[in-house]
Amino acid sequence: MQRISFADKNCSVAQALEVVGEWWTLMIVRDALLGVTRFDQFRQRLGISRNVLTTRLDALVAHGILERRAYDEGRDRHDYVLTPKGRGLVTVLCALREWGDEWILGTGNEPIQVLHRDCGGDVRTHLACDRCGHDVTLAELRCAPGPGLTDPDLLPRR
Repeated sequence: MQRISFADKNCSVAQALEVVGEWWTLMIVRDALLGVTRFDQFRQRLGISRNVLTTRLDALVAHGILERRAYDEGRDRHDYVLTPKGRGLVTVLCALREWGDEWILGTGNEPIQVLHRDCGGDVRTHLACDRCGHDVTLAELRCAPGPGLTDPDLLPRR
């Protein structure tokens, strides 16, 4: 199936999907967040073909999500290390993991727990207001035009 490009869409979700919307991409980022850095480690853990992995790693480097660092220049070997932009995807992956734990695998079947290093508590993603700090529910959300909105049809009329 041919993938549709969202490159011309003035939407943050669409633009983010242009960069990380292919499923191997988030699996590579997941493994990088778990500490994987070497090409062969990614390949073995993911069961991904060499050419697909090469293409995905090159794209992640081009988008500034991973940085390629030589560890054996004589054999042209590199580590792939998350940049600050790549580490920013931790909340996306944690939210996706939480959704999968709850709605796909079911509570009590979580394959990985994300724990706070200091106290051992479960780390959870949540929506919070940056002004008052209040945790926000879906019913309390309101979307409004942002400063970069160029397509007024992005927000449905109500």
